[in-house]
Parts: sequence; C-alpha cells; structure tokens
Amino acid sequence: MMARKRHTPEQIINKLRQAEVEIANGATIAQVCKKIGVTDQTYYRWRNEYGGMRVDQAKRLKELEKENAQLKKLVADQALDISILKEAASGNF
Repeated sequence: MMARKRHTPEQIINKLRQAEVEIANGATIAQVCKKIGVTDQTYYRWRNEYGGMRVDQAKRLKELEKENAQLKKLVADQALDISILKEAASGNF
C-alpha cells in the first residue's frame, strides 16, 4: 500500500486543473489518476470538495474548517465546565 501523502489545497487544485486538461484531450479518468498520482476515489473526492474552486477560496475553506473545529471544541469544553459548576452548586458532588 502507498504511504498517504497530504496535499495542500493549492496542490489539489493544480492537480484537478491538470486532470481537466487531460480529460478534455481525451484521456480516461483511470489514465488521469495515474498521471496525477492518486486513486480514482481520491480524484472524485477532490473534485467534489474542490471542483471549480480557486486556490484562495480553497485555502479560506480549510482555514474556516479548522477554526470551526476549534470553536466546537471550545464550546464543548465550556458546556462541560458549566455542567460541573451546576453539579457543584446543587450539592450533588
């Protein structure tokens, strides 16, 4: 099995652009995937996630996803703190 390689949004978009050119020139999905070095499953996932996106948009999307995950964790931590404080205030500790 190949080692997983993380691609940046810029690399993904560039590979998708390259794939579009190859397909427009008559290449099959299988040939394109081999050329850009990914499985067809990865290609389709990338196309769903990044298709039609510019590099700056993809970067912003990734930043927002990361920020969203951090905020969700923060909210979960605060909810736990509140729960513990309510428990303590009611004398059930």
